[in-house]
Amino acid sequence: MSSTFQLRATRQLPTLKVNFEEYVHVRTGAVHYHLATDNPENVFMVALRTVPMNSTGVAHILEHTALCGSRRFPVRDPFFMMIRRSMNTFMNAFTSSDWTAYPFASQNKKDFNNLLDVYMDAVFFSNLHQLDFAQEGHRLEFSEPTNPKSPLEFKGVVYNEMKGAMSSPSSYIWQQLSSVLFPTNTYHFNSGGEPSNIPDLSYEELCSFYRTHYHPSNAIFLTYGDIPAHDHHERFEHLALREFDKLDVFIEVADEQRYREPVKVTLSYPDDGDGENDKTQVLLAWLLGHSSNLQDLYEAQLLSAVLLDNSASPLQQVLETCGLGKSPSSLCGLEDSYKEMSFVCGLEGCATHATAAVEELILSTLERIASEGVPKAQIDAALHSLELHAREISGDSYPYGLQLLLSALSSATHRGNPVDLLDIDPALDKLKKACEQPDFIPSLIHRLLLKNPHRVTLTAHADEEFTNRSKQEEEQKLANIKSGLSDEDITNIIARSDALKTRQEQEPNAEILPKVELSDVPADIPWVYPTAHFRTGNQSGIELTTYERGTNGINYQQLILPLPTLSDDEASLLPYLTTCIPELGIGNRSYLDIQNEQAAVSGGVSCYSSMRSGTGDIQQTQGYLVLSSKGLYRNQEPLSRLLADTLMDCRFDEHNRILELIDQVNNRRQQSLSSQGHGLAMGLACSGMSALAQWDYNNTGLAGISRLKERARLLHQPDELARFAESLKCLYNSLRSQLPQGLLIAEADALPALLHAIRKVWPTIPYNQTKPKFTLPSIREPVQKAWLINAQVNFCAMAFPTVASTHEDAAPLTVLAGFMRNGFLHRAIREQGGAYGGGATQDGSCAAFRFFSYRDPRLSETLADYRRAIDWMLTANHSDAQIEEAILGVISALDRPGSPAGAAKQSFHNELFGRTREDRMIFREQVLQVDLTRLKEVTQKYLKDAEASIGIVSHKGETKELESLGLEVNSFT
Repeated sequence: MSSTFQLRATRQLPTLKVNFEEYVHVRTGAVHYHLATDNPENVFMVALRTVPMNSTGVAHILEHTALCGSRRFPVRDPFFMMIRRSMNTFMNAFTSSDWTAYPFASQNKKDFNNLLDVYMDAVFFSNLHQLDFAQEGHRLEFSEPTNPKSPLEFKGVVYNEMKGAMSSPSSYIWQQLSSVLFPTNTYHFNSGGEPSNIPDLSYEELCSFYRTHYHPSNAIFLTYGDIPAHDHHERFEHLALREFDKLDVFIEVADEQRYREPVKVTLSYPDDGDGENDKTQVLLAWLLGHSSNLQDLYEAQLLSAVLLDNSASPLQQVLETCGLGKSPSSLCGLEDSYKEMSFVCGLEGCATHATAAVEELILSTLERIASEGVPKAQIDAALHSLELHAREISGDSYPYGLQLLLSALSSATHRGNPVDLLDIDPALDKLKKACEQPDFIPSLIHRLLLKNPHRVTLTAHADEEFTNRSKQEEEQKLANIKSGLSDEDITNIIARSDALKTRQEQEPNAEILPKVELSDVPADIPWVYPTAHFRTGNQSGIELTTYERGTNGINYQQLILPLPTLSDDEASLLPYLTTCIPELGIGNRSYLDIQNEQAAVSGGVSCYSSMRSGTGDIQQTQGYLVLSSKGLYRNQEPLSRLLADTLMDCRFDEHNRILELIDQVNNRRQQSLSSQGHGLAMGLACSGMSALAQWDYNNTGLAGISRLKERARLLHQPDELARFAESLKCLYNSLRSQLPQGLLIAEADALPALLHAIRKVWPTIPYNQTKPKFTLPSIREPVQKAWLINAQVNFCAMAFPTVASTHEDAAPLTVLAGFMRNGFLHRAIREQGGAYGGGATQDGSCAAFRFFSYRDPRLSETLADYRRAIDWMLTANHSDAQIEEAILGVISALDRPGSPAGAAKQSFHNELFGRTREDRMIFREQVLQVDLTRLKEVTQKYLKDAEASIGIVSHKGETKELESLGLEVNSFT
């Protein structure tokens, strides 16, 4: 063991198959938590307690600026440059409400050490250049940078990011609720930064915050993987810790001062002004105990699960059916990442004066539940849900190891014992014993909620003038600033703009950064093969494919049906049907019965349509309906029966339930517009490229969301709901007659028993495959459209027709996207343009090359930058090193591992759609062979003089500019 670190604790965690080790650095007091395992995907994270006491976004802006150059790596942008020079499986940085973290993951040891060098230097020896602060945080600049007569503007990446983030109603309301729930400590403030407050942050305040918060004495190191802790310690010491002594600063979140009686607050939130009524949100929130106290945490998690886990949960059921609002609020549930937890429940889509009724409803419902108690079956289901979540080995979006580290971070931040959060079995056993007492849940309701005076009732009214008023206030603020500028101030603003432009255009010396070489790329690719194919019965059984995977006691099941040919009306109903199927009753059992059954035996049932275009012909489309679930081994047979019954006997006579579901989905989709803006813009730009792209746009894209809104409105009219339910039933009957196949994923020693259980159920599934297979009408035409949403920023996409995924030009086009992002778009769109992000992709599914920007203050200028990127590619001098970086990025994405079950699902569905390992290997080899000549060839062939499709998601303030571009402008208002 290294003498620089002392071992403080160790514990085996058999459920997670890791050994937990806790160390402390002797000289500085930095702590290190290591999860030792045999997984070669190693994860590193260093986290700092960051506790801002204002809403200037100091922690958020510091997170960005710290990654803009350091002592050993004095290049302007080492973070984004390392993304190109790495085979990482994850790289990012996060600012939370009370911590800032810098995580990465890699399967390659050389790459891991390279990234560790850069991350350690960035965190502990950041240069914090003042021009980087101006770029990433905020600055004043004239709209025409050298013309002081042009309007003055606030610019900055974080500034624009938070303008976009605070355009989301749910994000805005949550921040306002937090500010009331926490009147005195750090959670009162917006750690990301309020756009109106961000310009108040000075460069000196940023540096001061860095000196106290970014010190090893305030640091938490977390690692996961097969690199021993001793090796990490030697690297930590060599790279940074040897240069520090203990800092006599103790950073923590103070306990909140508790209210002696409930508080009521009313506010307005940004709305799209669509003319609809009943858009008020009413929330009740309670401040609970400490998240680092294991008993407090699990009691709160259990109570939240019992009350709100599903539609049969007693409080959730009342919220869904009371008629006082359109749906439960998206903020309902337990917030357990703060030092002190909070529980929130309420409704959205309420009448303006519904507050008293909603408050009385929630409190009386809690009184009733406490008085009557909760059926033991529901408590057991909540405990089952906690156990299933604890056992599941995830890792399809984030690396599994990183998810474990993040789950431990909250407790570590508040100096708790994070191993307790990871070792859930002892806590579950204790909780199960407590639940044997019939008054346990009622006592929790009384203690945590009914008798808890720290309660906030928040009423949020929709305000369609909110965004315009904010814009006018900003313009007035800028006008006042401009009127008070001296000649020296004007000269300084212009000089800083010029200096920043010069800095942004400098070519960095990339060679001072470490990198992996193409020779480090493994020759083979990860691929999961099925274990076997079975028939669940002698003649009439379905074909079942099994995969042996390390799933930690959980089995994954799917039933997959080929979609038949659908009429236009049927196709438009498919998204609604997949929403409703797992949420309705079965046979003579109500949806409440089924919700209880799902919670008792599974991790929930999902239903979705899976469609892909042909690998060689994008106008050829395959489609499947998928029913999916997971469960503990002990529930295998009831889980299999639940899936079969859902497929064969779903009922559509619960009309009010269908209306609730459509209203809920509609509210969620409307509120998610700004957070999904760049994806929606790309979908819009590509909507004329292929049959599937058009289907996506019309059913799940912007047009689909607009139709959903109209559908939800119509269903409240007499007789319309019954007709809609009957249409869903007819489509359901048509789909379930198709021949299904099954998928089962589990550990090898469990498969025989699981197969025995599954064969009892699935042979009984009847089918009568008579309809022709699913097809869509071909389309290949340009699009010039924009949609207006409630936002303060833009999302700009431009698309060019290219080729399908198996074409020989697909590989160079894919590399070209990364090449343009690395060499031109990142600088033009993000650094100079101020957008939160931007780039390009080659989409083989619709044969399109797509440019995009995210939370972008510009519009026409961004579109012009896309064209400039094409010219840059054809005319500028490019190095082989730049091409190699782009190739590494593509290979890294191709080789990124998934979870054990996720990798098996991906393999199965790839094969289902005819995407084989051989195809992947051919494409991978083509990527590795790309050179500058091929990049210029495909640029000239597909982009230079081609007609572009444009898709923009914007806001009312940009209407004139959008129309001047010749775009067809649509609106959700």
